Amino acid sequence: MTDIDIRKDGHAGRITLNRPKALNALTYEMCLAIEDALWNWREDPTIKLVLIDAMGEKAFCVGGDIADMYASGTAGDYAYGQRFWRDEYRMNALLSEYPKPVVSFLQGFTMGGGVGVGCHGSHRVVGDSSRIAMPECGIGLIPDVGGSYLLARAPGQVGAYLGLTADRMGPGDAIFVGFADLYVPESAWDSIKVGLCSQGNVASLTKAAQPAPEAALIEHRAQIDHLFAAETLADLVAKLQSDSGDFAQQALAKLSRNAPLSMAFTLEMLKQLRSGPLDIRRALELEYRFTSRAMERGDFIEGIRAAIIDKDKSPKWSHDLTGVPEADVATMLQPVAGENVTFERRSEA
Repeated sequence: MTDIDIRKDGHAGRITLNRPKALNALTYEMCLAIEDALWNWREDPTIKLVLIDAMGEKAFCVGGDIADMYASGTAGDYAYGQRFWRDEYRMNALLSEYPKPVVSFLQGFTMGGGVGVGCHGSHRVVGDSSRIAMPECGIGLIPDVGGSYLLARAPGQVGAYLGLTADRMGPGDAIFVGFADLYVPESAWDSIKVGLCSQGNVASLTKAAQPAPEAALIEHRAQIDHLFAAETLADLVAKLQSDSGDFAQQALAKLSRNAPLSMAFTLEMLKQLRSGPLDIRRALELEYRFTSRAMERGDFIEGIRAAIIDKDKSPKWSHDLTGVPEADVATMLQPVAGENVTFERRSEA
């Protein structure tokens, strides 16, 4: 059994994540295999669309498999993580810019790296079990894999809210925010996949789509836009602290669990993305500025220790909520000399 099943099926190129016991967490090798398949199918006239799904009911993909990153980072070797992120981001860009339809079926949890695989295609399908989130600030990272691009495009300040609180989106929320396109009952997914492969077009999929469930975020949209319209993390925290309402206090509690440097950077990154040309490549470049430094200068190692290794859920962050100097954010935003993300096809592919 392989971690990923890549094959042709009728008129479709099919990618199936196949690590259900690990909630389909992405390995480095899986990222490279997806990239290679996408390049091979681009110029193949027999492939009319790409279909991405995953085995198991619990998750499409919960993110990247970070055990190797932690092991190498604690040993002082940051090159492996930097290479993983560069190559993964190149694959994310390829998916976002792909010239053929890319259909993804996002059951259960889709988080972090799973968003990078499942939420950049042209037809992103959710069902009742779908729960989508960008929880990276909770482990000392930032919303990456092009997640910042999606968050920056979200209505109002909803992207900032989701990036900083790591709240999970149900199917209605995911469509409202822009992480998904179509709601289809999961009982119909298998037959729809057969039609996609045999017909080579998305007509059967779009016909099967139903009205999305209610988006819970819409109810709180006005509060989110007011509270999360802040220039800095300190300003945002002050707003939340001065509002005694349940929503503001719940949001403050969620922020209190996450890495302050990561949240401060996320706010600045989203602000920059919204103020200039908004495209996937610019977002990935900004993300890489942080992630490439996350182990050496950020809180990523400590975040993984607390969440995954020791599981004590008590990370000792390098800053507190109101004490992230602008200079520290600026340092993480500096271009990475000689290490910029490149988006050309790998020579060994």
